[in-house]
Amino acid sequence: MEETIRKNTVKYQKLLQKYIETQDEKSLYDLELISKAFIKKNILPEELINLHIQAMERIYPQLLEEYKLSMEFLLEATVFYGLALQEVDYLRQEKDVLTSEISVAANMQKTLLGTQRPEVSGLDIGAISVPAHQMNGDYHHFTKGSNGTIGIAIADVVGKGIPAALCMSMIKYAMDSYPEATMSPNKVLENLNRVVERNIDPSMFITMCYAHYLPAESKLRLSSAGHEPGYIFRAETEEFEEVRAKGIVLGVMPDATYREYELAIQKDDLIIFLTDGVSECRDGDRFIETEELLEVIRKYIDLPAQELVENVYQYFEKLQDFQLRDDFTLIVLRKEV
Repeated sequence: MEETIRKNTVKYQKLLQKYIETQDEKSLYDLELISKAFIKKNILPEELINLHIQAMERIYPQLLEEYKLSMEFLLEATVFYGLALQEVDYLRQEKDVLTSEISVAANMQKTLLGTQRPEVSGLDIGAISVPAHQMNGDYHHFTKGSNGTIGIAIADVVGKGIPAALCMSMIKYAMDSYPEATMSPNKVLENLNRVVERNIDPSMFITMCYAHYLPAESKLRLSSAGHEPGYIFRAETEEFEEVRAKGIVLGVMPDATYREYELAIQKDDLIIFLTDGVSECRDGDRFIETEELLEVIRKYIDLPAQELVENVYQYFEKLQDFQLRDDFTLIVLRKEV
């Protein structure tokens, strides 16, 4: 190997001298071949510069001292540059690994937290949940009880990324252990609150709304843990009615209790659940007003429920230049009979 390097060193010196004297382009072609040979031998850029310095000193022994010093300066700069480049390459590789792992985790989360919209005679259900980034800090869930009761959960972790996603997974599996269809909404939240308070970091907390829709009685029973207010569009008056249920967020107090609210639902009424990624959409630097959100929903009010939520999402996605600032979850239920 040393003999090969020595030969290439001599060849480099000759090529350099020839190019200085003639500016012959063939010398550049030969230089490319030598450079490839150096790469195969893992010759570093700073070693090539040092080779150039030695060649120049042999060709021109009377070189100005200032030139020699400038080349030494360039040599040191190349060493520092090479070290920084190695660090950047390492960080880039680490980022690629992390991105790949997050992508796998996001797909797992989507599978684990996935829920099917139940098919219920006389009830049209639409739901959409889109993460602002790869991991979703919002959660929604449907259950169907043997007595026809429909359970609807919607939650939002105050925070983003992997910690928020892990909290959502905990909520999901805690709920799976409850006989939801036979538990009142306030009891579901009280049980979840104890789980959250014991298991998540004190700096994190979760807002959540849990509701039961009873088709046979045309009633909606719900409880809220500090979650965004929902709305009911009353078909008879064609007006929106805010559903502001009070309750402390999950994870703050171990023995928190929750009040249960009951609302009568009439034919063609529309029940709306959402997270703050919907109510706090932005138009530039300005948060939208509640009236703007409700007017967009009204614009699509006559569409089937799933088409309605998709159109509302597309409207606000476009408004934000297709860059969501927060996870977006919207659920609507329309009583058809």
